[in-house]
Amino acid sequence: MCDYSLQHLASRPAKVGDKLVTTKFTHSLTGGFCAVGEPNVAVCMQPGTELAFEREIECEAGFRILPPRKLGARVARFRRVNEAQPSMHHDALELPGGKVVLVTYLREGQRATVLQLPATDRPHQPKDETVSQETPSSVPV
Repeated sequence: MCDYSLQHLASRPAKVGDKLVTTKFTHSLTGGFCAVGEPNVAVCMQPGTELAFEREIECEAGFRILPPRKLGARVARFRRVNEAQPSMHHDALELPGGKVVLVTYLREGQRATVLQLPATDRPHQPKDETVSQETPSSVPV
């Protein structure tokens, strides 16, 4: 998913192995992720997507004159927050200790790799396994 304020931008879904960078998009006040080399395309994630950052994750300080705050983690899971409030930011990262930070507050220029996408609701069925089409009444006794 991409935050409501990024809906006017070109976007694509995240894929395992994507190399991403945090950015502030042109003509938007919202920060997000783009693929390295594709600065004008927002990369949207589903809740549960796992990311590994090259360095410790940092967010902007409350005042731009202060240095960014290090958050003490290099991995995070994407999630959605404030969903009942449509005009607020929804894209966030949950850190291993449970701290949640909005994606729009991440320091620009941080690099991350998509490690894993969320599991789907489809049950797993091995490709070589076939399901019998016989009904109980057609099975020989």
